[in-house]
Amino acid sequence: MQTQKNAQIVLDTLKATLSLPRLVKVGADPYQTLVVTIISQNTADTNTERAYEKLSTRFKIEPDVLAKAKITEVEECIRIGGLYQSKARAIQTASKIIMERFGGNLNSLLSLSFEEARAILMEMPGVGPKTADVVLLFSAGKPTIPIDTHVNRVSKRLGLVQIKGDYESIRLSLQSLFEPKDYALVHLLLIAHGRRTCKAQKPQCQICPISHICPSKGEGQHEQQH
Repeated sequence: MQTQKNAQIVLDTLKATLSLPRLVKVGADPYQTLVVTIISQNTADTNTERAYEKLSTRFKIEPDVLAKAKITEVEECIRIGGLYQSKARAIQTASKIIMERFGGNLNSLLSLSFEEARAILMEMPGVGPKTADVVLLFSAGKPTIPIDTHVNRVSKRLGLVQIKGDYESIRLSLQSLFEPKDYALVHLLLIAHGRRTCKAQKPQCQICPISHICPSKGEGQHEQQH
């Protein structure tokens, strides 16, 4: 199948030509991953890093600490990340839930099935499917591909998923094209490619290493963004 073949070309080529974003790492502490992912929502990597660094300098990034922290101090730490008031509330509320329901440790939640763990995480305010999937993939090794704005745009332009696909259909389509062991890599590489080359407004098709298999070559700047 051509789509499957193209998916492998995308993975192999991007793996050989790109360096990976370093904000979230495989095997990272699940609570810290949750906090940094909430901060990262609608925010550039550099601002996310600065906000998280300031927060971790001021507080120990543990649920019992942030559950009891003064909300205005949390807000001030993450202000540079934007939407700092709602993000601070989300972090504190999630921290309280983790303390009350899980004794301050997410390991028992992450030992549940993917569907169960995901549903519980998404009950927390500020935790949508992408944030839940990032925690489950990177901190629990669960088989999922988080879909952010870059993954959405790039996978559609490359014809790997349906152009009108929603979050779940994109996630499931991508997962059917790649092996579970590569899910984290696929997520990170599509983000890196979206930031560096396949940009939202002015895609750099002339320097794209996979333009030869891209059905949208030269058309990206005219697309409706999602």
